[in-house]
Amino acid sequence: QVQLVESGGGLVQAEGSLTLSCAASGSDFTVNSMGWYRQVPGNERDSVAFITSIGTTSYADFVKGRFTISRDNTKNSVYLQMDSLKPEDTAVYYCNARGFTSRGPFNSWGQGTQVTVSS
Repeated sequence: QVQLVESGGGLVQAEGSLTLSCAASGSDFTVNSMGWYRQVPGNERDSVAFITSIGTTSYADFVKGRFTISRDNTKNSVYLQMDSLKPEDTAVYYCNARGFTSRGPFNSWGQGTQVTVSS
């Protein structure tokens, strides 16, 4: 079982910045893709950003130019640098990781971290 632990959420003013971090832990696993999603109560969980094991990235249109995803494969960690934050970025942000363990594929989620952007 691969577990994800997120950190870095909080309250920030509009146009401010936050960095989210997520680390995967477990035994005998390989992480392929990692990503960040966000969810507002009553809405579906939306993909925010995605990064492959070789560093190829993809962003949702609503964060392009403002958010940057990166990863450290030596630490099985993924980060989300969020700049020029807007009130509409307020949501619970979830980390996701997919890959393989010795028992087969995994698709793990973090517990979520609240990001609140005040106007």
